[in-house]
Amino acid sequence: MLRFTTAGESHGAALVSILEGMPAGIPLLVEDVDAQLARRQAGYGRGRRMQIETDRAEILSGVRAGETLGSPIAMLIRNHDWRNWQEIMSPAPLLNESADSGLRKRAVTRPRPGHADLAGMLKYDRADARDILERASARETTARVAAGAVCRTLLKQLDVTIGSHLVELGDVVARRPEHLPADLNTAADSSPLRTLDRDAESRMIALIDEAKRSGDTLGGICEVVVTGLPVGLGSHVSWDRKLDGRLAAALMSIPAVKGVEIGMGFQAARLHGSRVHDEIDPSEDAITRGRLSRRSNNAGGLEGGMTTGEPLVLRVAMKPISTLMRPLGSVEITTRESAASTVERSDVTAVPAMGVIAEAMAAFILADSALEKFGGDSLNEVRRNRDGYLLYLAERDGGHATGHDAG
Repeated sequence: MLRFTTAGESHGAALVSILEGMPAGIPLLVEDVDAQLARRQAGYGRGRRMQIETDRAEILSGVRAGETLGSPIAMLIRNHDWRNWQEIMSPAPLLNESADSGLRKRAVTRPRPGHADLAGMLKYDRADARDILERASARETTARVAAGAVCRTLLKQLDVTIGSHLVELGDVVARRPEHLPADLNTAADSSPLRTLDRDAESRMIALIDEAKRSGDTLGGICEVVVTGLPVGLGSHVSWDRKLDGRLAAALMSIPAVKGVEIGMGFQAARLHGSRVHDEIDPSEDAITRGRLSRRSNNAGGLEGGMTTGEPLVLRVAMKPISTLMRPLGSVEITTRESAASTVERSDVTAVPAMGVIAEAMAAFILADSALEKFGGDSLNEVRRNRDGYLLYLAERDGGHATGHDAG
């Protein structure tokens, strides 16, 4: 089983990412990770934190001479802003006048609507919401992107490509081209908002500028597209093995994400079945799809919890960021009196970055599914098993593979 965990706070000393279960022999350079970390930091509408931090990973274990070893891969991403927060975020006990109140400097006692502040304070019995918000911050996703970058290297070796682009920001909807660029990320990353529609991009930038002037924030939707997946990843046999459920859970875990659609998504519920389901044709060249193809891809590459071999299409909706420069109403926890919520440094929007994070989470789930299907302790073994499966798909004729005993 492939698994990862992260540790660290937004203004702590560093973030840590530990990924376990990757086979040995996968080519991996720290530059592969840093490239994805840089993509996460880009995007029009980001705040000053992106100017302070230049994320770089340090690979502490699991890699030698440019290849994975099969052991846990540990990575460290230092927070440069730590030098300004050491007294506030220090693990040492309070030793000054603040000890009487139990609060450090910059304590947060007016929780922000929409954030984890209030529920976390009540759940964990904390007087200072900073004990909650530092971990709940989307800064944690830096470590997720690092783990996802490693997963991408495995998928690349299996001829799987992951990309994303922004399709909506606020009430501005981008036009989706009939055919996506062959290199989706190169095209999307050339836009400050990672959108393929330049006309919509200018309207989105104007919307962000307007929101910034009024102290407000914006949400939006990104589309993740994965190509090269063979038919049959995931399973129909148990609820927790269905790939659509696993992907949805991973994407919904991203801070501020409130919705996930696969393929046609909610629109499918509004149409007759004859306009929804993807008809099937023979296609001798489509080996990864069992020598079959679909006339459409309304299912988004998933049926019955399994990949169909068509491109996997996911749409991820992010709500507006909870911290507003024009604060919303809240309560001063120490007195229970009405007050304006705390203002923390924030972005106007982080939807373009969310797309990169969604790619990382999808990469993790898909890498795990590939290893579940093909197995192996080394990259060469995984490839042999994958190639054997593709050979079976190529030779299959009718009810079973030709040249084999049907049993």
